[in-house]
Amino acid sequence: METETAPRWLTDTEQCAWRTHLEVNKLLTYQLEKDLQPFGLTMNDYEILVNLSESEGVRMRMSDLASATLQSKSRLSHQITRMENANLVRRENCESDRRGLYAVLTEHGLETMKKVAPHHVASVRRHFIDLLSPEALTELDKALKPIAEHLRGQRGRP
Repeated sequence: METETAPRWLTDTEQCAWRTHLEVNKLLTYQLEKDLQPFGLTMNDYEILVNLSESEGVRMRMSDLASATLQSKSRLSHQITRMENANLVRRENCESDRRGLYAVLTEHGLETMKKVAPHHVASVRRHFIDLLSPEALTELDKALKPIAEHLRGQRGRP
């Protein structure tokens, strides 16, 4: 029989940092999403457009895109269907794997990306980057990298 160990409760400082992180994450995501609404895009749409626009041939295997955007394959499939209906992306069969599909950025999707990107970057600057000093940004990046590396290592684990 395993013995239970007492939980390591958060200290006041840890609790404050954790709750601030949660609040900032939610508020920033909400604001960035709100700033994309006039373009008819969600943050998920924009993330997909970015991934495709930065990929060789402006296309990615659906399984790789699901992994890159941290979405299940079924959720991504629904998302891509919605984006196909808006003529932002299209699906193509994979010649090397009959079961594989690519998501491909359409010309309209690329034009949308070019139109929206400057507004999105301005929003990121206004609500995040410009509120921190260059030193604070460097420290924040340094503080968050070990967490990102740890969590990337947890992907796919039970």
